[in-house]
Amino acid sequence: MQITCSFDGGNIQFIGASSPDDIRLEIRNDSNSDFYQWFFFRVSGAKEMNCGFKIMNAGGASYPEGWRDYRVCVSYDRKTWFRVPTTFDGEVLAIAHQPREDSAYYAYFPPYSMERHADLIAQCVPFDHCALEVLGATLDGQDMDLLVIGDAGEKAPSKADGRKICWVIARQHPGETQAEWWMEGFLRRLLEKSDPISRALLQRAVFYVVPNMNPDGGKRGNLRTNAAGANLNREWDAPTMEKSPEVYLVKKRIAETGCDFFLDVHGDEAIPYNF
Repeated sequence: MQITCSFDGGNIQFIGASSPDDIRLEIRNDSNSDFYQWFFFRVSGAKEMNCGFKIMNAGGASYPEGWRDYRVCVSYDRKTWFRVPTTFDGEVLAIAHQPREDSAYYAYFPPYSMERHADLIAQCVPFDHCALEVLGATLDGQDMDLLVIGDAGEKAPSKADGRKICWVIARQHPGETQAEWWMEGFLRRLLEKSDPISRALLQRAVFYVVPNMNPDGGKRGNLRTNAAGANLNREWDAPTMEKSPEVYLVKKRIAETGCDFFLDVHGDEAIPYNF
């Protein structure tokens, strides 16, 4: 059996094991931070074994109430996710599962990878009323993608022409992956020309959409912070390129466009049935 997290969004640390049903793990802290709760790892070579994974430091996580009535997410193909029995005694999060395949992925929530983010951007830009702007780079050198969506036939609206300016951002906290899953559905509907509600909205408004505010945190397997350990949700008062370039770049662009409506999409560990 092997346990790994050396992939986009991965996070776990192997502590020890006495048997397949007593595998002890810990969640790594966010980069340069004391936050932690997001985990994502793969188990290989454990097909048909009765496995017991124990996350030993769950009680000290950033939001331990999130473990109440929680069940871990599991996938064999990284597309279809299901939940398996999980218990929390106040200190240890225990996961019981018998994998049916030689490779099984376990995650806090179904992950939203940077590869899927790239696919989402690629699917949006061919629409004639959608334009891509790269606002700049993150601390890890990743692009900060902004989609500008205007009326039909308008590739890159430079002003509102009386229409409202609507900013929609998601996933300041990278471990709240459901925020970008929401964004995927939002963009698909907004770009659908046959949808009467979308058509009506785009006649009255221009949308500036940042599907992923924290690419570095997502790729590093962080819960709440970027590469510098900054909680972007708390950086809007005085962001800097050295600590929080993601917020700095978006705030700078908002100052140029103006803003009539602003929506910041998050997830919530305590709300059941996120997926």
